Amino acid sequence: MAVQMPSAGLQLMHRLLRISTSGQRGLRSRDALRECRRVTRTFSTFPVKCNESKGDSSDPSPPSVRLPSRRMRSLSPLERISSLLPRDALSPEVLQLRERDQQDPELDANIRVSDTQEEDHGATPVEEDDPETPRASDAETSVSPTLPGESPLAFGELLVAEYRKKARVEFRKMFELQTGARLQSSWGVVPHDDVAGRPAGRFVKTSRGVRILVRRASLEDYTLYMKRGPAIAYPKDASAMLMMMDVTEGDRVLESGSGSGAMSLFLSRAVGCKGSVLSVEVREDHHRRAVLNYNRWRASWSVRRGEEWPDNVQFHIGDLDEASPLLAARGFHAVALDLINPHLVLPAVVPHLHLGAVCAVYLANITQVIDLLEGLRCLALPLLCERIVEVPIRDWVVAPALQKDGRYCVRKDPVLDQDQREEADREMSAEEHPAFGSIPYIARPHPEQMSHTAFLVKLRKCVR
Repeated sequence: MAVQMPSAGLQLMHRLLRISTSGQRGLRSRDALRECRRVTRTFSTFPVKCNESKGDSSDPSPPSVRLPSRRMRSLSPLERISSLLPRDALSPEVLQLRERDQQDPELDANIRVSDTQEEDHGATPVEEDDPETPRASDAETSVSPTLPGESPLAFGELLVAEYRKKARVEFRKMFELQTGARLQSSWGVVPHDDVAGRPAGRFVKTSRGVRILVRRASLEDYTLYMKRGPAIAYPKDASAMLMMMDVTEGDRVLESGSGSGAMSLFLSRAVGCKGSVLSVEVREDHHRRAVLNYNRWRASWSVRRGEEWPDNVQFHIGDLDEASPLLAARGFHAVALDLINPHLVLPAVVPHLHLGAVCAVYLANITQVIDLLEGLRCLALPLLCERIVEVPIRDWVVAPALQKDGRYCVRKDPVLDQDQREEADREMSAEEHPAFGSIPYIARPHPEQMSHTAFLVKLRKCVR
């Protein structure tokens, strides 16, 4: 009884439609449609009681079951027009479709019920997997036990969060881990409390279900993403300058032009606990920024390693031309200059440079290099210009060749017979692990390159 009632209601609805369109031409179509909707609502919401077990008399009053609502599907323009026309005005094709609907009313009802159930459950968002980003389950199960010397992330550390998609960095941000704070991004939010206490180098899911890698910030990361005043000496240039000056542990180094403190940090790590760095800056705002960046890195390092970063950098405000009392009775194993006109301070610096030591100069324009060499010629200083270099770095994209559907490409070897040709045309999915050397690779320069940053001039003190 519970199953036949909706079917009878639907048959009655179709019968009313046929009567209203063919037999009663004097009745307005608007009244007929209103009557059909009323009848449909009556049968769709009619509560029906059903006894599932007739032989069981222990429950004389079984609970009433309300059938799911049979919502009318949206009518096409053809169905709307044909419902308003008399039967003799319809084409044979339309009449055939109408008769089929009358013969299978239960099928149409079942379709509406299934649609209603799908809408009630709702759609589940599906996240697109990136073949280069491991799944969350893989990331959680692949964490190895804690190794000797490894420590979990703690509040106060400097971390880097990055999101890569198809070998490209879409998001990268440095932040300090703080209690109650949140990492904001276009890919979702990550509470800092969910990151603290976990090992570094893990993928964390954001509020939008995107997996973001969280790792500790290196000194290179810190110098690139810290707050700046003036432009910094980029890590690629700083490392080349350290090699030019041959700085080692225990050296005493003079730096002129503290800037934002990037070169001071690199020199501090190079000289170690036994060495010292004297950094001179003429502008007070640049000096203040360099000191703040230096102290922030030292504080993060002490939380990360449990030991203090060497406090071996002495920052000083002043002009190196007038800093003779500061340099008095001091000797330096190396000098690093980052000034607009370095040839103006060389007469005050060269007397305090050890014989055979190197003075590395960081210059942004080639015209500054010309002025420096012209100043050396006019001043007749005991300096030999050994090299003028530019440090280019070209990033490359090297990755397995994938098709648009995510499957690996296959190397196309020359074949002789049909069987080998079919085997060569077989394509492997991204989940398979093909044999070594069977997958072609793409290798090309990265579209985003770091262009010119500076010219590096190597000057060595010598006696002629």
